[in-house]
Amino acid sequence: MKLVNKTEVEKNVVELEISVPADEFEAAVQASYRKNVGKVNVPGFRRGKAPRKIVEKMYGEGFFWNDAVDALYPDAYEAAVKEAGITPVDRANVEITEIAADKGFTFKAKVTVKPEVNVKEYKGLKVEKPSTEVTDEDIANEIAGYQRRNSRMIDVDDRAAELDDTVTFDFEGFTDGKPFEGGKASDYTLKLGSGQFIPGFEDQMVGKKIDEEFTVNVTFPEEYHADELKGQPAEFKCCIHKIQKEELPEVDDEFVKDISDFDTLDEFKADLSKKIAERKEAEADRVVSDKLAEAVADLVEADIPDCMFENEINASVNDFAQRMASQGMNMEQYMQITGAKMEDLRNMFAARAQVDVKLRLALEKIAELEGVVISDEDVNAEYEKFSKEMQVPVERIKSDSVTENIIKELATAKAFECVKAHAEMVAEGAKKTAKKPAAKKAPAKKAETAEETAPEKKPTAKKTASTAAKKPAAKKTPAKKAEAGEEAAPEKKPAAKKTASTAAKSTATKAAAAKSAATKSAATKKPAAKKPAAKKDAE
Repeated sequence: MKLVNKTEVEKNVVELEISVPADEFEAAVQASYRKNVGKVNVPGFRRGKAPRKIVEKMYGEGFFWNDAVDALYPDAYEAAVKEAGITPVDRANVEITEIAADKGFTFKAKVTVKPEVNVKEYKGLKVEKPSTEVTDEDIANEIAGYQRRNSRMIDVDDRAAELDDTVTFDFEGFTDGKPFEGGKASDYTLKLGSGQFIPGFEDQMVGKKIDEEFTVNVTFPEEYHADELKGQPAEFKCCIHKIQKEELPEVDDEFVKDISDFDTLDEFKADLSKKIAERKEAEADRVVSDKLAEAVADLVEADIPDCMFENEINASVNDFAQRMASQGMNMEQYMQITGAKMEDLRNMFAARAQVDVKLRLALEKIAELEGVVISDEDVNAEYEKFSKEMQVPVERIKSDSVTENIIKELATAKAFECVKAHAEMVAEGAKKTAKKPAAKKAPAKKAETAEETAPEKKPTAKKTASTAAKKPAAKKTPAKKAEAGEEAAPEKKPAAKKTASTAAKSTATKAAAAKSAATKSAATKKPAAKKPAAKKDAE
């Protein structure tokens, strides 16, 4: 391979002219002949036994060229990219300009490259940190949760229904005096005040007694999912058969003994306080990381190619589709349930893509400015983690592409550590800033500043040093919902926004990258270019 010429044809777009010599081309053509001769019919020869010259005479000299070019192109392109010192950020547009048996072939690859980036004043960023104080209310709410989980339902027959009661009842709905489809149910269970039914329905059930027949008058919302019922007044004939209320256990030492390993309420509260504090600290740290990441993204000065944002959106859509598939739902089903369109989904990810791309560029630049170095020990430690997670030997995972991803990820993680170490933390609601003491140079081991949190998703490891996480599935319809006497079906929530936390490394994402790289060819190490189709003299 020879890099003949490198030309910047426009801002952030480079054209490489690359030639492959005749001897390499001839070897590839011969390999193509051996691979494909068994598929060719030549009169007078058994299948697979026809000499190459006979095949080329019959079908044309270029019969095997296309396959040969496909075989040589990836390595030739990758080598040229390295020699040119560019970083492609999109697939290349390729054109073969010359091809001949005695000359080899020459092609041009026009590709969008990573832009020049400037990041200033990334040290000393101010960010508000949420309070981590544990209040009596926090502990009370936590205990209330234990009470609810250990509550029991008791029948009520000496009074009318009240809010928060659970009633079992029959109903039948009518519009213009006629029953409508899906508006009838028997022995339906509903917690009054839950908001499960359309506005006004549950309120009118309050004060009704067992076996009392009554009518509920409501108007369906304009946004109701059934077009024929939107904005329509309706009446529901109802009769309650059972009223139940939730009875909470008394909070005392005996209750604590039943639900925990502690003997006294005080011990239980002390343990809850500790756990709440740890949870609040972790959440505060995540919030700080997210805010810092967004602030860092805002510092980027660069002419960023549009394709980088589009590729980020594409990756987010693909990740979302995979997550839906893991939950047993394909994208077509998701679209049907939510009423969303692909355009809606892409728009949902668009704003986040702007932040994620800028953030990745910023952290890569900061890593360069800070002279971040990733040691072999760091890389090997990551491979060991992969090996344990995937339960396969390191040798099966290891490849140049995976190593490259690991180094980039660790470097950007350290860059974020640097940003965070020099940030000024402002207590929530405080008027003055309390500067956090400068930390020592970031250690080689991975940061713990942005742990994976579900259901939000963090940028993937291949794209930044951030974590990849889950996106929520479509909102599920309650299992026992009546079709008409309720709110509309799942709301349109294509996905939760990505968090911008970037200090930690995603073992899940890197494991996926490792697994992918272990099964793909070396040609996937760099952004793939469009494979050229060589001209054939005859078919």
